[in-house]
Amino acid sequence: MTSLERALEGRIVAGVCTALARRFGIRPLTLRVLFLLSCLLPGPQLVAYLAMWIMSPTEQRRPIPV
Repeated sequence: MTSLERALEGRIVAGVCTALARRFGIRPLTLRVLFLLSCLLPGPQLVAYLAMWIMSPTEQRRPIPV
Protein backbone atom coordinates (compact mmCIF):
# COMPACT_ATOMS: atom_id res chain seq x y z
CA MET A 1 0.00 0.00 0.00
CA THR A 2 1.05 3.56 -0.58
CA SER A 3 0.82 6.47 1.80
CA LEU A 4 -2.11 8.85 1.68
CA GLU A 5 -0.84 11.70 -0.50
CA ARG A 6 -3.09 13.78 -2.73
CA ALA A 7 -2.17 13.07 -6.34
CA LEU A 8 -0.86 15.66 -8.76
CA GLU A 9 -2.25 13.81 -11.78
CA GLY A 10 -5.72 12.40 -12.20
CA ARG A 11 -7.37 14.58 -9.62
CA ILE A 12 -10.64 16.38 -10.17
CA VAL A 13 -11.15 18.70 -7.18
CA ALA A 14 -8.42 18.19 -4.60
CA GLY A 15 -7.13 14.66 -5.21
CA VAL A 16 -8.67 13.18 -2.08
CA CYS A 17 -10.65 10.44 -3.87
CA THR A 18 -7.64 9.60 -6.05
CA ALA A 19 -5.41 9.33 -2.97
CA LEU A 20 -7.90 7.06 -1.19
CA ALA A 21 -8.32 4.93 -4.32
CA ARG A 22 -4.56 4.45 -4.60
CA ARG A 23 -4.34 3.63 -0.90
CA PHE A 24 -7.00 0.92 -1.08
CA GLY A 25 -6.21 -0.34 -4.59
CA ILE A 26 -9.47 0.55 -6.32
CA ARG A 27 -10.31 2.74 -9.30
CA PRO A 28 -10.69 6.47 -8.55
CA LEU A 29 -13.94 6.63 -10.54
CA THR A 30 -15.46 3.94 -8.31
CA LEU A 31 -14.56 5.89 -5.19
CA ARG A 32 -15.88 9.16 -6.64
CA VAL A 33 -19.22 7.53 -7.47
CA LEU A 34 -19.43 6.02 -3.97
CA PHE A 35 -18.67 9.40 -2.43
CA LEU A 36 -21.34 11.15 -4.50
CA LEU A 37 -23.88 8.47 -3.61
CA SER A 38 -22.98 8.79 0.07
CA CYS A 39 -23.74 12.53 -0.12
CA LEU A 40 -27.39 11.57 -0.60
CA LEU A 41 -27.37 10.16 2.94
CA PRO A 42 -27.27 12.32 6.05
CA GLY A 43 -23.85 12.62 7.61
CA PRO A 44 -20.57 14.53 7.68
CA GLN A 45 -19.22 13.37 4.29
CA LEU A 46 -18.38 16.86 3.04
CA VAL A 47 -16.73 17.79 6.34
CA ALA A 48 -14.61 14.61 6.19
CA TYR A 49 -13.62 15.40 2.59
CA LEU A 50 -12.59 18.94 3.53
CA ALA A 51 -10.63 17.70 6.55
CA MET A 52 -8.75 15.17 4.42
CA TRP A 53 -8.07 17.90 1.84
CA ILE A 54 -6.50 20.08 4.52
CA MET A 55 -4.62 17.37 6.45
CA SER A 56 -3.21 15.15 3.70
CA PRO A 57 -0.04 16.34 1.96
CA THR A 58 0.24 16.82 -1.78
CA GLU A 59 2.35 14.31 -3.68
CA GLN A 60 5.82 15.64 -4.51
CA ARG A 61 7.02 15.75 -8.10
CA ARG A 62 9.73 13.18 -8.70
CA PRO A 63 12.72 14.34 -10.78
CA ILE A 64 13.06 12.64 -14.14
CA PRO A 65 16.26 10.56 -14.21
CA VAL A 66 18.64 11.48 -17.01
